[in-house]
Amino acid sequence: MINHVDKRLGKLEVFHDRITNVEVFLKIENASHQVKDKVAEIKVSVPQQTFFGQHESKSFEESFDSAFNAIVKQIKRHKSKQLQN
Repeated sequence: MINHVDKRLGKLEVFHDRITNVEVFLKIENASHQVKDKVAEIKVSVPQQTFFGQHESKSFEESFDSAFNAIVKQIKRHKSKQLQN
């Protein structure tokens, strides 16, 4: 799992070159009788902005990938707004 996370996070530099901090949290929710109990949270900090993604599913890989994709969308949206200004 660590290799999977490192590999994906290495790709963030493609989308933003001024990343100052990245935090990843993987946790299991104790909701009884639910299949979707593995949660991934990602927080990416850049100057004057913080992006946050969270997803819950049946596996950590799926949760992390969905949260990562949400972060990438946020970064792209932020950069396009900067280019318009």
